[in-house]
Formats: sequence, structure tokens, C-alpha cells
Amino acid sequence: MKNARVWWLTLGCIGLLIALPLLLRKDSTQLPAADARRLVIYTPHSETIRKEFAEAFSRHWRKTHAQDVYIDWRSPGGTSEIRLVLDAGFKAADEGKLAGIGADLFFGGGEPDFASQARKGRLVPLQVFQRHPEWFAPGGPIPEMFTGERLWAKDRTWSSSCLSRFGICWSPARWQALGLSPPTRWADLTQPQLRGQLALADPTKSGSVARIFELIIQAEMQRSLTDPTRQGLPEAQRLALGWSEGLRLLQRLAANARYFSDSSTKVPLDVADGNAAAGMCVDYYGAAFAHQVNRPGTTRLIWTAPAAGTTVSGDPIAVLRGAPEPELAQAFAEFVLSPEGQALWSSPVGALHGPRERELFRPPVRQDSYEALPAERAALSPYLSGDHLQYRPELTSAAFGTIRRAVRVMCIDTHEELKEAWTEIVRAGLPAEALATMADVSAFPYRDGGKGDPGLDSTDPLVSARRMSELAEIFRQNYRRAAEQARQYPTAR
Repeated sequence: MKNARVWWLTLGCIGLLIALPLLLRKDSTQLPAADARRLVIYTPHSETIRKEFAEAFSRHWRKTHAQDVYIDWRSPGGTSEIRLVLDAGFKAADEGKLAGIGADLFFGGGEPDFASQARKGRLVPLQVFQRHPEWFAPGGPIPEMFTGERLWAKDRTWSSSCLSRFGICWSPARWQALGLSPPTRWADLTQPQLRGQLALADPTKSGSVARIFELIIQAEMQRSLTDPTRQGLPEAQRLALGWSEGLRLLQRLAANARYFSDSSTKVPLDVADGNAAAGMCVDYYGAAFAHQVNRPGTTRLIWTAPAAGTTVSGDPIAVLRGAPEPELAQAFAEFVLSPEGQALWSSPVGALHGPRERELFRPPVRQDSYEALPAERAALSPYLSGDHLQYRPELTSAAFGTIRRAVRVMCIDTHEELKEAWTEIVRAGLPAEALATMADVSAFPYRDGGKGDPGLDSTDPLVSARRMSELAEIFRQNYRRAAEQARQYPTAR
């Protein structure tokens, strides 16, 4: 009898330990009621964003429809991982002649990923365009285009919900110790003093990181087009020169990198902790980490938008084809784009319609949302400030897949050889011959109309893998040869 009581007591304690975290959750949206309606949403958004939007929409729906809603978030990783999940899911659905994949929405990520899903017929038109056409009309709060970037789809299948810019997060203390002036351009991250000091992320794992690298290349191409010393050259040649210069800039960034993380959120964290002097990240990551670590009199992290080096791009939302809860999915998308939903992105904690627990540090897509913010926050609106790059999709968008894989073979798979070559070149005083060998990017020529490499972009994974292996070996041999050339100089000994 005694053993039985002990057994039941032990079982009860274990059950309490398991249940306690669930009982302590602050909002019922985290634990569905028996009769709650369920929304399944794929997203790369952080847990903080997921929690704030889930609770806000649940309160809104309960107030307007007297029903409970449970948000079932699916976060397999960044947008690249979500893309793979959607691809596999819809392929199976199509083969089984099913309408959808058991999910309702795709929320968060880069415009290229949403445009790709729309082209494949996996998104349905958003009803908010019909219910609130004034939001999208000329002069309305949500512009169709900004800095050359499309903020909502022509076929109305997706709309940006907030904005983002890419830039440099850096440590003032580390930068000062290296004797460097504050960074203002992407090229400032290629200085030899920063060897082994940069924190970078893998563009094949993150769509936003891949877009950073695309914009860096495009900025160099646009600079080449307007270079007064090149005006006598055909436009195609000027574009090709800028393309190669952009690839070399990425290569030099990689040569200074400590690592390429699978997670873009690791970059500002390491810079704030003093484990790296600088890195590349999205503005809201930089702002969120700066808010956490900076104190009066102590600035551990600064985020800077590079001059003419970044656009203002959208972070979209879309309803998936065959959504189990189409009405609820459309209502969620409309809520995110409404003044109430938009207030979550950048309002202080406790403000009207603002977040309940933590600030999100995201610029809303609605221009009128900034009018309700405190003056110092409203002044940070991307619509009002910034030396922005004007994106020209015809230059690089068709090569987006090639760029992310080029960085993989040129900078990541061959990173050890690249770092060794750069170390020897710096020690030797930057000899021109060795630099030219390291910077040989002729394996990636600029193709007519900005097309990608057909081998790298092949839908056959064996063809793509074989091409990546072939290109990696070319760069590996270049880096080894550059290191040997640099060692021939007396200053290298």
C-alpha cells in the first residue's frame, strides 16, 4: 500500500512538472480551447513576433466573433527551409490531387520567396484588396513600389506587412581598438585590419541574407554604369565589370569572416558580445539587440545603413492555396495590414494596440502608422530618411539563385583556403599578382540579361551539385595558388 502511494505521488509530481509550464502561460492562445478554431501558419518570424500577433489577433477575433482562435505556428527555420517544406508539401499534394497542404498562411520572409510561390500557383488572392482598396490606391498608406522594390503583388496574392533594410552592425569599442573610422559603406568591411573579425550568415540558409549579397552586387553594377571613366564602354561591358566587382567585394568580406552562421540572428549577438567587430544584419535584428545591450554611457552595438547600399524591402504575408480555414486566414492577413495590426510592429510596449511584453522593432508598411508614433520614432521611418539604393530587378533578380550558390562555393565551401590566401597576401603587403589570382571570378561571368548559371540553377539536384563541386575546386585552386604567390615575397617570411 505504501509503495502504491509513493508511486502515485511520484506520478503526480511528474505530471505537475509537465503541466506547470502550460498552466503558467499568460495567454489562452498558447493552449487551445476545446472549441477553438485553428490557423496553421508557416513563418520565419521570431518567437516574440509570433506571440504578440497570436495574442493580438485572438483578442480581436474573440471581440468581433465571440470565438477562440489558436495559432499553430510552423517554424522549420528561415525562409529557405520554409521554401523546401512548401515545395515538398505542394508536390505531394499535386500528386495526390489535393487542394492544399493543411496550412493556411505564409507570414514573413523576402519578396523573392513569395513571388516564387505565387508563380507556382500556391497562393490565393488576398480579399483585403477588395475589402479595403483605399489602402492600396495611389497615395494610400501601402504603396505598390518603394526604392524599386515591389511591396505588393500585381495579382494581389501577397502584400508586405512590414519593411526591412540591410546594413552593418558594429561594435564601437572593437572598431576604435582597430584604429578604424566608423563604417558607412559595405566596402569598409573589407579592410585588412578586419581579418577574422566579421560575423556573416549563410545565404543558402536565409533568403534575407541572400538578398543582402544580391544588393551588394547590384550596387556595384549601378556604380559601374555611372562611372564617368567608363562612359565610352558599351552598357553590357559596364554591367559585367560591376558584376565582377560585386563578386570580389563579397569575396573580400568572406576573407575577413570568422564564420558563416546558419542563423542570421547570431550575427548581432556575437557583435554585441564582443566576439566580432562587425557583421551584416537586417535593421530590426540590429535595433532589437542594441535595445537589449546598450546602456546609458555604454554603447556595445550600432546598426548603420550603408550609403546607397540597401533598398527598403517588404516582408510579406499570403494565404496558401487549399487553406483549411480560408475565412480565418483572410481575416488574419487583413488584421496584420490594418492600423491595429500595424501598431504592433513599432509601438512601445503598453501603447494603444502596441505589444504587451516586448517591442518588435519592425518598421510597419503602412505610411500612416508612423503618425501615431512618438516623434523620435516617427523620424526613423524608412519612407522619410536614408540614402537608399534604387533596386533594378532586371539587373540581378534572374540570377538570385546563382548568387546565393556562388557565395556558397566561392566563400563558404572554400573558406579555409580563402582565409589562408588572404592571410598570406596581407602579410606580404598585398602584392598585386597574388591579389589578382585570389580575385579571379571569371568562373562566374555576367550572362546576357542577368541570367543565372544554368548548372547551378538546374532543377536536377545532381546537375546542380556537380556544378557546385566543379566551381568550388576552381576557387580552391585559385586560393592555394594565390597563397603560394604571396609566400614568395620577402615580407611574408
